[in-house]
Parts: sequence; structure tokens; C-alpha cells
Amino acid sequence: MGMQIPFKKLMLLHIIFIACLRLSAAELQRFEHRLKHDGSLSFLVVGDWGRRGSYNQSLVAYQMGLIGEKLEIDFVISTGDNFYEDGLTGEEDPAFLDSFTSIYTAPSLQKQWYNVLGNHDYRGDVEAQLSPVLTRKDSRWLCSRSFILDAEIAEFVFVDTTPFVDEYFEDPGDSTYDWRGVYRRKEYLSDLLKDVDGALKNSKAKWKIVVGHHTIKSAGHHGVTKELLLRLLPILEENNVDMYVNGHDHCLQHISSNGIEFLTSGGGSKAWRGDRNWWCPEELKLYYDGQGFMSVKMTRSEAVVLFYDVHGNILHKWSIPKEPLKAA
Repeated sequence: MGMQIPFKKLMLLHIIFIACLRLSAAELQRFEHRLKHDGSLSFLVVGDWGRRGSYNQSLVAYQMGLIGEKLEIDFVISTGDNFYEDGLTGEEDPAFLDSFTSIYTAPSLQKQWYNVLGNHDYRGDVEAQLSPVLTRKDSRWLCSRSFILDAEIAEFVFVDTTPFVDEYFEDPGDSTYDWRGVYRRKEYLSDLLKDVDGALKNSKAKWKIVVGHHTIKSAGHHGVTKELLLRLLPILEENNVDMYVNGHDHCLQHISSNGIEFLTSGGGSKAWRGDRNWWCPEELKLYYDGQGFMSVKMTRSEAVVLFYDVHGNILHKWSIPKEPLKAA
């Protein structure tokens, strides 16, 4: 007969196990990034890109390198769907080198990349993208489910949006999703929303920016993500978030609504020509159905957002002023 574990010890192990699961879902890791000497911050945003250079991914990367050098960027943000069609098969999948390291080769892009997961990434080995093995292969790579980036004047909260979408659980079709780490989905999402709300409430930064893969407001193919509209948007509005930055729709897009700039940069490779839905023209500042990327340069008093096409042409420029904090 095998050794029996005493009931009290078994219960203690169970409690520790559940606590570990909740800790893994609830706590947001924090990273720091220093400003330039002049107090400014600049970065590029690209999404939906990992296709081994095809669908103009290499051309977008080339233009990113030129603009990155011009702006002296501090880092790059990826809005997810980093590897098509089905994420990575594992830590040794050559797609990592073929779609990332061998594509974004410009000197200006040899900076830290802050990456979130997209729905296509969840169709592969999610743990591989989160693994430090990839960082050892390419030191630029930093990917986590959700985390905080403190850049002094700006605080970025990166949110794992894929588990919010009911369709991936209820009607996944032929796709298989890797839900390891998303233990007890209801609790995972509840803890995540509490952490996002807490991080934004406690932030002393001049700028509050939330980054996720999925759209909240969009005139593109996927359109509005109703789960985020209902659960995440109220938190953004309550905490006076300045920007929500996303991918998912393969386009470049700017919607300005209720004091929040909704910025879609999902044109890193394959784009969907002519795939657009109606949106209130007073809110829709840009909709471009081709490849490209976005840049942001900010100081304490202003953020300037630019969208570029695959040839480096400026499609849209938007300046966002920031009022000085009033003395108490």
C-alpha cells in the first residue's frame, strides 16, 4: 500500500497550490525604462507581424529602422500576433529567428521590445513565447501575459486580452488554444482587472497608456470587442487613461472618443484591403487598410503620434497636449 498523506497536510498543500495559481494570475510584474537626458520618450508600435518577412513584413521593418533612427527611439512595442499562423511550436521553433531576429535588423531596432500575446500566439505554445530561453537567443525579447512598464513620465499597462474573448472558448472552430496559465478563467480575469485598475489608480505618471492585442473600438474587420467594451473600457475611463494601443485588426487606425485615443497598429505584415465598417466620422481620425506602423514621441506636456505606411510616408499626425498638474 502506498504512503498516505495526512488530511491536514493535504489541505495545506491544496491551499498553497491555489494560492500559487492566484498569485500567478494576479500580480503584475513591473519593468522600468529611463527617459532620455532631455526628458523625452519615443517608441514605435507594430502588431500582427510574424510571417518570416512575407506580406511586406520586411519592408515595414526596413521603414521602422529608418524612422527609429530619426526619432532615436527608446524601445518598440508589439501589440501581439507575433508569430503566424499558430504561434510557436516551442522554444526551438525557427520561426522566432526567421520572423523576429532576422527581420528587425536595423541598428535603431536593437532596443528592448515589449510584447503582448495575441490570439494567434495562443494557438501555439504560449509558454515558449514567455520563456527566458528566447531572451537568451535575442536579448531584445521581453514577453509576458500582463505587466507594467514604468517610463517615468509615462506608465504602460500591458493587458492579456485574449482570455477575455468568449468565442475562443465557446466556438474555437478548428483552432486549438493553449490555456495553460489561464487557470480558472473567471478568477484569472477578475484578478487581472483588479490589478489593472489598481495600477492605474496608483500611477503618478503624467501619461497613462494601456496596451492590448484586441480592439476596443474599431471600424476594421474584427470591430468592437464587446467583452473589453464591457469590462476593460470602464476602468480606462474611470482612471483617465490617455491612450489604448492595440493590434488585431490588420490596419492603421485612430479613433478619438471620450478623452481616450484608441490607436490601432496592426499593419506589421498582412493587411485586409477594403475591409472596413462604418464609424462615427467625428471620432474616426484615420483608417488605413494597408501595412505600416506607428510612432509616439512624448514629453511631460505633449505626445505626438504618427502613422506611417510601408514606404515610410506619414499618413496621419496627431498631437495630444497634457495640462500641468494643478497645485493642491
